[in-house]
Amino acid sequence: MKATVDQDGCISCGICVSVCPEVFSFNDNDVSEAIDDDIPDDSVDAAKEARDSCPVSVISIED
Repeated sequence: MKATVDQDGCISCGICVSVCPEVFSFNDNDVSEAIDDDIPDDSVDAAKEARDSCPVSVISIED
């Protein structure tokens, strides 16, 4: 699985980073980005929780 963040729509609230820091972090522009590699198996549930918690729904998770 891989996560992506629509950085144009990200409001930098930080929920995804706080819920799942193994997958999400802030980049140099202070918007969220996802790791480049596949989501670790033990972080899939947290990544989905971060996606579902995003107030602007800019996180996608694909198989």
